[in-house]
Amino acid sequence: MTSVTEFVLIRHAPVAGVTGLTGRRDVAAVLPDAGALAAVRAAAGPVGRVLVSPARRCRDTAAALFPGMAAAEDARLWEQDFGAWEGAVPPDLGPLPRAALASHAPPGGESFADLCARLAPALTGAAQGGRVAVVAHAGTVRGALALALDSPAAALAFEVAPLSLSLVRAFPGPVWSIGYVNRIAG
Repeated sequence: MTSVTEFVLIRHAPVAGVTGLTGRRDVAAVLPDAGALAAVRAAAGPVGRVLVSPARRCRDTAAALFPGMAAAEDARLWEQDFGAWEGAVPPDLGPLPRAALASHAPPGGESFADLCARLAPALTGAAQGGRVAVVAHAGTVRGALALALDSPAAALAFEVAPLSLSLVRAFPGPVWSIGYVNRIAG
């Protein structure tokens, strides 16, 4: 990495008719009208590259936000695998410190710390300078924040709304910083 990379992290558009944790379920996004998409695109600013989770809701959102730009799919951008909890309301785990929650994996799934470990090389490898849009999931956005905070546990404190924007910068090293979180366009 030779210069600063700005990652504009955009959570996919909302999904409809889905209950429980969506995680790895490949469901469609409910895209807003052209005016709302234009507001998100303007808030993202000019980008040189678009990275996207392979999830349909992310690919649909990226195509609507950045028409004509080829989005590079990266499986490491997928949402956390919630295993047996997919489609369900997660069980009450009782009072857990955030560090324990970040390390807890649902049966047959991965922990948030696992997601962070999977995501880190994807973002570090994409830190080649310029401004990059990353259209992905709430967990992916939190994972990028965990890089800057050096703490998966701390990143769990952030709420990430659909179609919100967060900015994380990678300086040479890489050294990470957070520009803003959960910004809503419009």
